[in-house]
Amino acid sequence: MPSWKHPLGINVLEAAQQRISWTFDTFPKICVSFSGGKDSTVMLHLVATEAKKRNRKFAVLFVDWEAQYKYTIDHVSEMFTLYEDLIIPFWISLPLKTVNAVSQFEPEWISWEPDKESLWVRQPPSIAITDPAMLPFYSYAMTFEEFVPSFLQWYSNGTPTASFVGIRTRESLNRWRTIGAGKKHSYDNKCYTTVDKSVCNIFPIYDWTVDDIWTFHGRTNLPYNKLYDQMARAGVPLHKMRICEPYGPEQRQGLWLFHAIEPDTWGKVVARVNGANMGSIYANEKGNVLGINQIVLPTEHTWKSFATHLLDSMPTKTSEHYKNKIAVYLKWYQDKGITIPDTQPKDCGSSDNHPSWKRICKTILRNDFWCRTLSFAPTKTSAYEKYLKLMKIRREKWDLI
Repeated sequence: MPSWKHPLGINVLEAAQQRISWTFDTFPKICVSFSGGKDSTVMLHLVATEAKKRNRKFAVLFVDWEAQYKYTIDHVSEMFTLYEDLIIPFWISLPLKTVNAVSQFEPEWISWEPDKESLWVRQPPSIAITDPAMLPFYSYAMTFEEFVPSFLQWYSNGTPTASFVGIRTRESLNRWRTIGAGKKHSYDNKCYTTVDKSVCNIFPIYDWTVDDIWTFHGRTNLPYNKLYDQMARAGVPLHKMRICEPYGPEQRQGLWLFHAIEPDTWGKVVARVNGANMGSIYANEKGNVLGINQIVLPTEHTWKSFATHLLDSMPTKTSEHYKNKIAVYLKWYQDKGITIPDTQPKDCGSSDNHPSWKRICKTILRNDFWCRTLSFAPTKTSAYEKYLKLMKIRREKWDLI
């Protein structure tokens, strides 16, 4: 057993119930971030059970990405109805921006775009918030990562607020880092919490396995998203079942399921999301098409010249975006007296300590728009135009790319 694991002498269900009970004892305001997936569904059931015991209401935040499975929307509606006496619903159907890793012409995709209503996959439900004026912090085409913290700060209004988040450390290394690495400020030394101003994020099921999740669903017979049944019939392993906006670098690998499970929805998605059909065909193919696993250097190219070739082949706006990021990447190493090599061992691994032009090529081929492979974080939407002007001046001065 890894040294960072500490057995509690109780099962994970009892541990989660204790964490949720402590949260209700501690915070006057509570919100649940709900996606309609298996993990957040378990969490919502558990929180609702505790709220009913205490005769307390709590907020539920659901961000509706428009181009989603009908199964998921039906399940979210079912859950909102089941717990309507306990929840303060926030069903968000506003234009929000997310990465679209299946297109260089539309590398970011915006849900509910007002000027594309005729192409919307469906109409928002009557319960949804569609008027931006209802949320004074909102700005057009915010990212999900900008919207959720801003919503929680607005909802808390300075009152100590708990935000339940249904992520599990077994799902990914990044999720383990968020909770298990112990590098973020916690509340009252609780390892399953992180603090952001007046909001405390609570991860009550962080130590559950996927088997624990389905054991809960099987034993309680409470509602769950029936999309998982369809995924199982399609042969998808339990640990690869995902329900989220399906156009990111990892999520796109499940695009092929759309036309198998919901062909009517898929037809609308293809018309609505640039590159969706291409992604469904190639997102599981290894090689240069989408930069999956091993990439191959074309003949008569170095990795540096190949990167330049790829940038020149892109739409101008997308190319300039990548050039800005790559220029900063090169300048950072230049200031340390390092000229990055064409390639080197482990340069396409998960570590960011092996820079190379091959790594840059892989970033471009993956359609990694925000260049996370090069250790960048997304630029805030509100600051992006200012960032572009600043980078134009800097690139002329640096003369790097």
